[in-house]
Parts: sequence; C-alpha cells; structure tokens
Amino acid sequence: MTERFQKLLTWLEQLNSFDKDVFTMPEPASNDASFRRYYRIQLTQDVDTYRQGQTFIIMDAPPEHEDCRPFIKVSHDMTAMGLNVPKVLEQDLELGFLLLTDLGADTYASKLNDSTVDYLYRDAMRALIKLNSLGEPYAKDLKPYDSQLLTTEMSLFSDWLGEKHLGLGMSQFEKIEWQNTQDVLIKSALQQPQTYVHRDYHSRNLMVLAKGNPGVLDFQDAVHGPLTYDAVSLFRDCYVRWPAEQVREWIREYFLRLVEIRLLSRDEWKGFSKAFDLMGVQRHLKASGIFARLYHRDGKDGYLADIPNTLDYIIEVGREHSEMRFIVDWTAEKVLPRLMEINKAS
Repeated sequence: MTERFQKLLTWLEQLNSFDKDVFTMPEPASNDASFRRYYRIQLTQDVDTYRQGQTFIIMDAPPEHEDCRPFIKVSHDMTAMGLNVPKVLEQDLELGFLLLTDLGADTYASKLNDSTVDYLYRDAMRALIKLNSLGEPYAKDLKPYDSQLLTTEMSLFSDWLGEKHLGLGMSQFEKIEWQNTQDVLIKSALQQPQTYVHRDYHSRNLMVLAKGNPGVLDFQDAVHGPLTYDAVSLFRDCYVRWPAEQVREWIREYFLRLVEIRLLSRDEWKGFSKAFDLMGVQRHLKASGIFARLYHRDGKDGYLADIPNTLDYIIEVGREHSEMRFIVDWTAEKVLPRLMEINKAS
C-alpha cells in the first residue's frame, strides 16, 4: 500500500459523510490521461439503512500536479445549467481528495452501436444545447480559448507526433505553410460565437443513465471558446467512427437546434458547416499530438492506437477545404506512412 493510498483511507475514515459507516476498500474506477486517479467505494453498513449498498467516487488529484478547484467550479456551473454531473460531497484541496456522487460504469463508448447511437447522441445533443444556451454567464469566469492556447495545442502535433514520435522535421517552406494553416484554423475558431466549452465531450466521458441521460464527466478543463468545439468532439470522436453521411445529419440537426434557441440563424449554415470542419481539424491535430506525448512523456501507450483515426479525420475533412491543402498533403504523404512504418516495425 502506497503512502498516498494510506492518506486517502485515513481521509475517508474521518469524513462526516461516513460517520459510523463501513465501506469497501477503494477500487480503481477508471483510467485517466492525467495524474488524477478515480476510485469507487460502496457502503456495506450504514446508520441510515437506505444508503446501504450506495456507491461513491473518490478523486485522487495530487496537488503538486492537479488543481481540484476548476473541477469544483465547473461541477457547480453545470449542475446549475441542468446537466447531470458528479456532485462534490466532500473536499480537501490541500490533500487533493474529492468525494463525488457516482454516475455508474456504463460509458457511451461501451454502449454505442448501430441501434443505440442515434438516441444516445440526441440525448448528448440536448445536454450540449443546455450548455450552449445557458452557459454564457458562467463562461466569463473560465480561461479563454484564445489564439495562444489554440497555437499551443496545435504545436503538439508538430512537436510530439511529428518530431518526437515520427522523427519528422519541417523544411523552411513547410514551416511557413504550417504557420499559415494554423492562422486559418485560429481565425475560424475565434470568429465563431464563444460559449461554455466542456473541451472533452466524447464517448468515454459520457455515461449512459436510466434517468437524466447522459452523465457528464471529465469537465475540469472547461474554457470559454468556440461554439462548435464540443459538438466536434462528440460527432467526430477520436475513439469511435461513424459514416460521414450520418455525421453530417447530426451536424445539421445540431445546427437547427442552435437556430431554435437563436444562437444562429438559418442563413448561417454554410459558414457554420465550414467552421465545424475546421474546428475538427484543429482538435485532431491537438489530439494526435497529445496521444504521442502521453506515450513519450508519461509512459502511457494506450492511446497510440487512436492516432490513425485522428489523422484520417484530418485528411478526409481537410480535403473539403482548400486552405487545408498543406496539412492534408503533409499528413497523407509523410505523417501517416511514417506512422504505419513504425507501427509495423514494433
């Protein structure tokens, strides 16, 4: 038993929520790409018998690596907006421990198939519309998704995937074209209506619930940013892929819902559709770089298998827009072949 885990047990035993209660030994509840760990406990004996058998989640966020305050703030925000998120029952910011309500173990990713995807995605869309329509007053306190942050994210693609993982540098001409590509993507993102952005709204962070579906997790990195970002994360998920026509139907439906709540007007469809595509290119550049960084910096190889999917999105969606020609060609002709070569050799 590690010293950190012993601290967690001691903290649990001292909580007011569990006065005279008996709970199971904490068991790992999920994996995370950060330094956070999640554990599940169950009450096996309780002074209030109605709680017996109830489960809770403990977030272990070492304070030298993680700050729990954004999670607490966003949990309060999203609850106020009517989204179903884990509620913070107990907290110790100095130790980095939170006790949370448990939204179960059934992720969207584990339940999605051809017969469930439409209704699950429509539930996710309804929750997202709440975030879009009600989030602005809360979003003002969030970090802005500005040009600096967008640039930092895209640099993960060239630095961690290109140079570190694949050994691919850029010529002077390619660097100029890469900068031009980033400028286009940044301009498109910043010209969109800005709203409350979850920033990781995808199938592994949405939970299937019998009531109040979906449950929403992993929201602590929320920012004030582009309207299309979360819908891109959902419909063009890094971890699951759907037919392009089906995705386009969801995008159209989402657009019409935004029109209904008067965030957009019907005559903005063409511009919205393009902005959606370009936002997707930006997100998948970022994601592919993060997956490479998780491997090289953090020793986590579980995301390497998802890199080809992100690159396919960049190529397929980018081909529809002439401004993306450089990054489409560079990805298709250099990045993807080099990745396949490395994967084959390993």
